[in-house]
Amino acid sequence: MNTRAAIAYAGRGVVRPRYHANDSSRDVLEVVPVEMPIADARNLDTSLDDAGFELIAHGSAMADFTDRAAVDAAHRQEIIELLAALSGADLVVVSSPGVLRFSEKSARSGALDNSRPARFAHVDISDATAAQFARRACPEGRSLTRFVHYNVWRAISAPPQDVPLAVCDARSVGTDDLILADAVFDTPGRPEWSFEGVVVAYHPAHRWHWFSDMTPAEVLVFKTHDSDPAHAHCVPHVAFDNPQCGPHTPPRASIEMRGVALWFG
Repeated sequence: MNTRAAIAYAGRGVVRPRYHANDSSRDVLEVVPVEMPIADARNLDTSLDDAGFELIAHGSAMADFTDRAAVDAAHRQEIIELLAALSGADLVVVSSPGVLRFSEKSARSGALDNSRPARFAHVDISDATAAQFARRACPEGRSLTRFVHYNVWRAISAPPQDVPLAVCDARSVGTDDLILADAVFDTPGRPEWSFEGVVVAYHPAHRWHWFSDMTPAEVLVFKTHDSDPAHAHCVPHVAFDNPQCGPHTPPRASIEMRGVALWFG
């Protein structure tokens, strides 16, 4: 089901954008919505090496993805095994038990840490942050020859999704479209911390895609950084309002797991 929707791009009027995981009222970010065609990638042949994203059938033993302890104990290993099989890397590290997000119609949206949909086009990490995180994950004494950061996104609510995720074909994104920004994690009761991320400026060449009616038995895997210039580098992504959903569509719930694949010399 191809569609059209507003993609929230970043304007170029802010020298150094800054955005927050929880309190968006503190963001320093110019948002410029642009209506764009969004192709249903279920009808297309995409791969991690070319477009930078791929839909993968992936069952899970998890009974409740909102159980953080259970996800940390079992689902983390499921994602490690998935990314190892997809990448062929020497080592895969998944460092967190996942990020739960809920569309704004849900009472859980904003009630949990970093739980709102990502409403502006972005890439999770900059090149510098990607290298820093890869070095941190690398075992002592090993020499890195390549590293790839992945985001594994799963809808855990039944289809359709009122606020699905759109991903942009990496081949349609130019270096000048990517604006360095500060991603600030403002968890209540904890010290703030940040790293360098990326927001995305509009370009008419961008090719946006989504996967309609995702189920919990499949995942959208996409790259947020690949250190090998012979492969897709990074995939901008953003949540958008699905114009095909009515006001009574249940709110989307999702979990994303982030991992890094490492190759050694």
